[in-house]
Amino acid sequence: MAISLSKGQRVDLTKGKPSLKNLLVGLGWDVNAFDGADFDLDASAFLVGANGKCPSEKDFIFYGNLKHESGAVESMGDNRTGSGEGDDEQITVNLAKVPANIERIAFTCTIYDADKRGQNFGQVSNAFIRIVDQDTNEEVIRYDLGEDFSIETAIVVGELYRNNGEWKFNAIGSGFQGGLAALCGHYGIEVA
Repeated sequence: MAISLSKGQRVDLTKGKPSLKNLLVGLGWDVNAFDGADFDLDASAFLVGANGKCPSEKDFIFYGNLKHESGAVESMGDNRTGSGEGDDEQITVNLAKVPANIERIAFTCTIYDADKRGQNFGQVSNAFIRIVDQDTNEEVIRYDLGEDFSIETAIVVGELYRNNGEWKFNAIGSGFQGGLAALCGHYGIEVA
């Protein structure tokens, strides 16, 4: 049974389950149906070093760079509508392949063209992140974000991080204004 997390909660992933290696990170959401406009939410992963920044642009996994060169992190592609049940976008992580200089993998969600479309996360509901052990198909953890984002166009949902040789997960749920560009700046990626 999955551990249900609340904002700010941290949980050990590999300490009690050393066999955990292949993760499926699923992100999902529903769009409030009051305005009829299309929402395109995008899940991304930032692989960051000890300084909290991505060592290079190749350490940013998103719809324009689906797979990390190490093979450790891969986006399963862009869902442009978010319709249907379950995960809307998925990212796989092979913990054994994460390069030694990477200390954290931050999972984020942004609204594509949010400013142009006048959209924000106040118009999105039932957002969640879940981590599944791909080898057993068991949902290990789940974090439901709640409804506390009114003007934000980007969210750091949660992060995997190394601590004393073990992998842990932190449910962050921190919003940003400025969409993907703001997140890129936060993680040290230059945006054109």
